[in-house]
Amino acid sequence: MQSLVGSRLPTFTEEQIEMLKGSFDFLGLNYYTGNYAANVPVRSGNISSTTDSMVSLSTYDINGVAIGYPTENDDFFVYPRGLYNLLMYTKLRYKNPIIYITETGIADRKDGTIKHIEDLHRIDFYNRHFWAVQKAINKGVKVKGIFGWSFLDDFEWASGYHLGFGFHYVDFENELKRIPKLSAIWFKHFLNKSSKKGIYIRLSFCMLFIAFTLVKSKVK
Repeated sequence: MQSLVGSRLPTFTEEQIEMLKGSFDFLGLNYYTGNYAANVPVRSGNISSTTDSMVSLSTYDINGVAIGYPTENDDFFVYPRGLYNLLMYTKLRYKNPIIYITETGIADRKDGTIKHIEDLHRIDFYNRHFWAVQKAINKGVKVKGIFGWSFLDDFEWASGYHLGFGFHYVDFENELKRIPKLSAIWFKHFLNKSSKKGIYIRLSFCMLFIAFTLVKSKVK
């Protein structure tokens, strides 16, 4: 970092350096997807924090194969293995700190209808990623919490209101009514079932809920 960023890095006194060492209480990690990385040997054009890593990122490998399952956000693919790898890397690189996953989630492309409340893909996303976290915990990673993004559909930067990550659908045609999606109902049961019996019970219930909902939808 020092060689790549150079004078743009802040400077610290020796006393400040000693104060900073090991001073964090936990590390917060945001994870939505994974990418393939290719080396960029020489930087050109604007040199900034976006080019400091000197890598070219892609969700497709050299053979054109996607890194995971596609979502309605073109930049994000479902890749829980990436979360596991990130947790294991953080454990080894930063002396096994306490970790909170401060953001993770999957988006819907909103079209003005409430069909998005039947969000089995979101249940599946969290199920897969919880398994990845459980696997890392079993390897000694100190994950103490996960924050799903987000409670309700909101304004998503450049995508505005066209993408929804929420567990609740916001109906703009009906006085901003908040409608729980299937994932919100699942999460309620997920947490209630797990309060005393651990994450394995939660994940078993998740698979049962998905199977029940799929059968129910076919009957309809």
